[in-house]
Amino acid sequence: MEWTLEVVRVPVTDLDRSKKFYAEGCGFAVDVDQEVAPGVRIIQLTPPGSRCSIALMGGFPDHPGQPSAAPGSLRGLQLCVTDIAAARAALVERSVAVSEIQHVGASGWEDGRGGEWNSFLFFSDPDGNAWSVQEAPSPLSQR
Repeated sequence: MEWTLEVVRVPVTDLDRSKKFYAEGCGFAVDVDQEVAPGVRIIQLTPPGSRCSIALMGGFPDHPGQPSAAPGSLRGLQLCVTDIAAARAALVERSVAVSEIQHVGASGWEDGRGGEWNSFLFFSDPDGNAWSVQEAPSPLSQR
């Protein structure tokens, strides 16, 4: 049996602002934007080439026994690309505030590209949910 990670809920304060950021700023495709019950809206977006989407939800009740995440509290969301410089240029072109390309070196984070699997950039959405982008040596389908 396969267990596939297909959707990650991203807690946000303003659904329309976040939809615009992810769709227009990050280039994610809008898959779903609908009210599924009175007062409950789900927006699902997918990064280009990804099999995993993000979900922005408004009015969605917490499941008993599972605490909610505050808007801006997500950390460690990571995307992979095969050309980190092109990814950074695309984000900058779309007016996303993004870090310079960095790598982990002897003294911690250092500017510039690193070796294989060691080139990153960072950005946050309007609520502060933190993303990293890592350069992969080949597309996922070839790994």
